Parts: sequence; C-alpha cells; structure tokens
Amino acid sequence: MKIVSYRNQSGTRGGVLFNGEVFDLEELLNETPEATRGACNSVTDLLNHYGYDLTSLSNAVSQTLLRSPSSRVGSLDDVYLDGPVVGPSKVLCVGLNYKDHVAETGRALPEYPDIFAKFASTLIGPADEIGGRNVTDNLDFEGELAVVIGRAAANVSEDEALEYVAGLTVLNDITARDLQYRGTQWLPGKAVDGSTPWGPALVTLDDISDPQSLELVTRINGVEYQRSNTRHQIFSIAQIVSYLSGFLTLNPGDVIATGTPQGIGAKRNPPVWLDSGDVVEIDIEEVGILRNTVARR
Repeated sequence: MKIVSYRNQSGTRGGVLFNGEVFDLEELLNETPEATRGACNSVTDLLNHYGYDLTSLSNAVSQTLLRSPSSRVGSLDDVYLDGPVVGPSKVLCVGLNYKDHVAETGRALPEYPDIFAKFASTLIGPADEIGGRNVTDNLDFEGELAVVIGRAAANVSEDEALEYVAGLTVLNDITARDLQYRGTQWLPGKAVDGSTPWGPALVTLDDISDPQSLELVTRINGVEYQRSNTRHQIFSIAQIVSYLSGFLTLNPGDVIATGTPQGIGAKRNPPVWLDSGDVVEIDIEEVGILRNTVARR
C-alpha cells in the first residue's frame, strides 16, 4: 500500500495512491469492511490505529481498490501532496552508513550508527521547492532511503525491529555545508527551513521485496551523481531501529533517514553545489521517485 498526505480546501488529509490515482484515506477505509479501528483522516491517525498490523489492512484495502471505490480524489498529477506524515515528533538521521561514502570522506568505518537529528520544520513535500539558497552558496544533496515508524518502539531487538516499521519512503537530506562546518556541531547545516524534501508516498513493507536490496540513484538536471544499493549499508534498517530504540522511544510517524551513498557534491573535485532552478531527483527501487526544484534566492 502506498500511503500519502494530500491537500484540499480544508487542509491536509491522508490518502492512498493506487495506479496513479489518489483515494481519500478516511472514505476508503469506510468502504473497507475490515477497517474497524476508528476514523482516520490523517496518516498519523492511520498509524495510531493500525500501525501494529499494516500488512493485514493493506491486503483489505487492496481488495476495496479493485472494486472501484467512490473515494477517488483525482489523478496524481492533479493532487498536491505533502510529505507522507505531517509533523512527525522526531526526524532522526544516520551519517556515514554506506561504505563508499565513508571512504570518500576519509574516515574509518563507524563502530555504532552515527546519529544526528533534524527538525520537522525542515521537511517539505514532493511538490515543494527546496529552500536554502537564500542562506548558503554551498547547498548539497544527499539521496536517502527513509524509514517511518508504525508503532511505539522501545528496547526492541534486531530480530523484531521491522515489526515496528510502517514502511519506507525517499528523503533528500539537503545540507548547507558551510553552515555545517562552522563549528563542531552539524545542526546549522542540517536545520535550514524547508530544506528536506521527502515522499512522495510511504510504501508499506508488504510491497517491498527486500529493504536491504534496493537500488538508489540521485540525478541533478538529469545527470546521475549517486548510485548505490541498500545492501551496501553498514547498519541495516533493523539494526538502526533496534539501536535507536535502546535509548529513546520511537513513536508512530517518526522518521529515520538511513544515510547517503558516495557522490555528494562536497566530495567532488571541483565541488558541485545546487543552484536556483536545479531539479534534484532521487529514485529508489520499489519505493518511488522524489523530484524537487531548488527555489530562487
């Protein structure tokens, strides 16, 4: 199941993407006999009610969609999508999680996941323009696979970690490199308003053949800059979720960006920085394509 958040005249609502069409989540669940856990007009509601067993719900919703339900909102091209979850409580990120990226930085392989955080205020949707050119000339791209948590996770084992994952999506960890390296903390470079596109959909794990075998490609204006596969991650999704849950509680809707591979702009010679009007596209196998334009200054 591909879960989205879309905007209409009344605000942002949850939806399901199917064959290029967006269906209203609440209305779709009303047409699904197996959906008995209460009203869900947002993706957050969905995770709170069904995050413990999205696979069963996904199967039931798929049958409803095949019956041509009346909950259709419109075609994907005509619907304005936000990021998959509105206002997650945490946006956690893993640095240095691909061997080739560690090599290009000249660092040693990490013993534990290298964790940092971003603010929800940085998140933008697949239809939004990337911010940051008004504060930096060193705007960099980082194509990443992101995890969305489905139910509260605390002290979970690696073996059970994926049971707490709602699904996967695409995220671009846009970074202002000059701000990042002004001091010893990365926060300034990672906290620019409107600088973290994600989406377009949250794809539930039942639609993913193997989370640790997904091809990831980043292009700028059609030119390929990054290509790797999640099999090259140092720490798997299960390891990351288990590790984080060992010292903090992960809540439904929390986002975990799992790291970027080799090819970032800062490590090229000469460096490659994003400019106004550039189109950045991140394509992750079975998950989707995230495409955003860099805003003008």
